[in-house]
Amino acid sequence: MTPSPISVSFKLGDGHEITIETGKLARQADGSALVTMGNCMILATVVASKTPKPGQSFFPLTVDYQEKFASAGRIPGSFFKREARLNDYEIIISRLTDRALRPLFPNDYLCEVQVLITLISSDLEVMPDSLVCLAASSALAVSDVPIQEVISEVRVARINGEYVINPSRTQLKEADMDFIVAATDKNIMMVEGEAKECDEAGLIKAIELAHDAIRVQVKAQHELREKKGVAGKREYDKPYTNPEFEAKIAEFGKDRIYQIAKGALSKNERSEAFKKVREDFKASFAEGELKDEDAALIGTYFHDLEKDVIRKMMLDERVRLDGRKLDQVRPLAMEVDCLPSPHGSALFTRGETQSLTTVTLGTSENELLLETAATSDYSKFILHYNFPPFSTGEVKPMRGPARREVGHGNLAMRSLKQMMPKEEAFPYTVRIVSDVLESNGSSSMATVCAGSLALMDAGAPFPKHVGGVAMGLISGENGKVAVLTDILGDEDHLGDMDFKVTGTREGICGIQMDIKCDGLSKEIMMQALEQARRGRLHILDAMYECMPVPRAELKPHAPRIEQITIEREFIGAVIGPGGKIIQEMQRETGAVINIEEVGDKGIIKIFSANKESIEKAKEWIKGIVMVPEIGAEYEGTVKSVVAFGAFVEFLPGKQGLLHISEVSWKRLDTLEGVLKEGDKVKIKLVGTDPKTGKLRLSRKVLMPKPEGYVEPEKRERREGGGDRDGRRDGRRDSRSGGGSRHGDRREPRQHHDQPAGENAQPQEQPQTNVADDDSDLSL
Repeated sequence: MTPSPISVSFKLGDGHEITIETGKLARQADGSALVTMGNCMILATVVASKTPKPGQSFFPLTVDYQEKFASAGRIPGSFFKREARLNDYEIIISRLTDRALRPLFPNDYLCEVQVLITLISSDLEVMPDSLVCLAASSALAVSDVPIQEVISEVRVARINGEYVINPSRTQLKEADMDFIVAATDKNIMMVEGEAKECDEAGLIKAIELAHDAIRVQVKAQHELREKKGVAGKREYDKPYTNPEFEAKIAEFGKDRIYQIAKGALSKNERSEAFKKVREDFKASFAEGELKDEDAALIGTYFHDLEKDVIRKMMLDERVRLDGRKLDQVRPLAMEVDCLPSPHGSALFTRGETQSLTTVTLGTSENELLLETAATSDYSKFILHYNFPPFSTGEVKPMRGPARREVGHGNLAMRSLKQMMPKEEAFPYTVRIVSDVLESNGSSSMATVCAGSLALMDAGAPFPKHVGGVAMGLISGENGKVAVLTDILGDEDHLGDMDFKVTGTREGICGIQMDIKCDGLSKEIMMQALEQARRGRLHILDAMYECMPVPRAELKPHAPRIEQITIEREFIGAVIGPGGKIIQEMQRETGAVINIEEVGDKGIIKIFSANKESIEKAKEWIKGIVMVPEIGAEYEGTVKSVVAFGAFVEFLPGKQGLLHISEVSWKRLDTLEGVLKEGDKVKIKLVGTDPKTGKLRLSRKVLMPKPEGYVEPEKRERREGGGDRDGRRDGRRDSRSGGGSRHGDRREPRQHHDQPAGENAQPQEQPQTNVADDDSDLSL
């Protein structure tokens, strides 16, 4: 019998209720929790090994978030019809949760921990990513896994000037600020998100409101833990330590490490110098004197010593590893149009970090399908970030993008997306690829800068440059703080906070912040954000010097897209039966044509690298959707010649009858020698047949009337259709009433397509020199 679950509930500011329960599902895990909001249900489990692996020197934490398609009543679209590896969206959420959970574990805890979070029921209006960390932390809270604190995570968005906690999916579409914030009840742990050029004060306010909401969720987790009766946390095997050996390492290496740290060396030189100190320390022992268990600690103790020495140097002397001032950006170098074949390219170098970025323009056929359990959306803006091992001088197997690459690429994409023009102004699918060629600190920010330059190089109407800078923070005793602009890789590793801020000159577009210290005050955060703003402006100034405005036109080899908007009822006419018309247009013009119905309009995109083919396709489409105007003059092509006249196509897909009596002012018994198929002829649309609604054309009205021309006398017609002698015209008799000589019913032949609204009121017909012989128009 399944036991009754233990649960707690609380409400958000807007009245929505969230419930956390445990004790019913996944009971063999060390801890499990089910978070419910509306129809959204997220199950989190945690399992930790009891002992670390032999020789383990790092904390092996794994956090995976996955959405089950059954949660939304859907079947996966893959060949195997089952959930496979995590997609980018799931990886991004996994990273957000991992970064928030990792600081909760003791530094000496090295047992393997696996946190699995699964969306088991979906709600179209509930964003699951804002509840994932709450579920994971709740599972840890009700377990005996030795975490030090309880945390939670919320989304905060600004919608129409109002800040909203965990907004609905519909509400989020209208937001100009969207941040995920993780925190304990006392300290902010992580911030990530995007905004449409918000200021620093707006960001701080959003973080404060999010923290207030998180405190409510942390309190609920403590209540759930007490209800379950979790008394304490498990004991674990702590790694071997030797304080005396650590003191010996400090005595040997402290001064040498300080001289290296203050030497303003390059990354490789500094790394080799630190390595030499460790090797010299090992060499100072006689053979057999250094115990194996102590030898295994050399790397850890030297790392801790380097961190301590460098941090004190920066706090006390305000000197950095490469000799820069705390707020100084490394030397910048950038160029655009550095590759001949891509549609746009840029090379951005900042110190020892370098990104080679390209822009490729495509059609709507190149859009990226972004599929989650609840949604299937297409994105026209794609950014891929590559971090090959040679960028850090390493040898590693190439196995596709790692989680870090997905996360850093997502930050760059969200930042640049804020300035991308609307589809009406730039209907291309845009793919940006950043290949990091060198890395020593914030290659993701180099990607933002290079991406902005490459977009302008491609001729995209990108209104403002977006730049980015990575910041660091080192805090010490007695309130000493060092805020570092444009951090190196080593500074990122040894600091208390690293955060990346992107934006324009006017405001913030993206942020990613990880805080590793306790009690970070609002004043320090504002100082760091202001220093980041100054650093970003310095980089943006250099970017504007390199590429002040986008290219006026696309590059000659770049494809062009023209967009036409038509009424919805003409979509079928452009496509044709079975796609016949649009396929013929693509075949004849060489252009790619896409049609999409948007509201009551049809949006047609014509794509080609050849301007002439685009113009040809445009004219073709305009002809199809154009409504013929009575009295307008056209140039047409004779499509067929019959005894009573010729059928002329004067607009694509639109034909009319040029009766033999309308060809010339001179009476013609035949059109032989006058017109033939394929002839170009200027005509005027003079009206429509009152019986059939077909279009009537005239050529002679555009020709000068012969001198002395006499209008032929009209023959009177008696009631019933006979002539003066009461006789009926043989040809009319054979066709009137729809019968033939043999009594067979003959269906009228269609010679042109008329879209809705094409027929106009018939006008008075011009005089003809064939007495009332217009019955052939019914054919």
